[in-house]
Amino acid sequence: MAQRETASGTLATLISGAVMGAAGLAWWLLSEADRRQHSKRQRSMLYAPRIQDGSEAFDATEKVVQDGQLEHRVEQLNAAIADVRRQLEDLGARS
Repeated sequence: MAQRETASGTLATLISGAVMGAAGLAWWLLSEADRRQHSKRQRSMLYAPRIQDGSEAFDATEKVVQDGQLEHRVEQLNAAIADVRRQLEDLGARS
């Protein structure tokens, strides 16, 4: 008789543990879903004003312009370096 009481007590403990574990897992899944939804809503709110004012198009244009300006600046610097090199060679040839 003691074994049946122990077995039924163990079974009750296992069932209650499973129920509590399932409840904990359900709570965690719901909180994760809520956190992700909140995060997604925040990201969409950050992006929404850019969609409305069209600034994302300007960002792309600015990047192309900046890249073009950078290339132009590099060409200017390379030309200046070549000019200084020629001047130094001329000074070396005169000496």
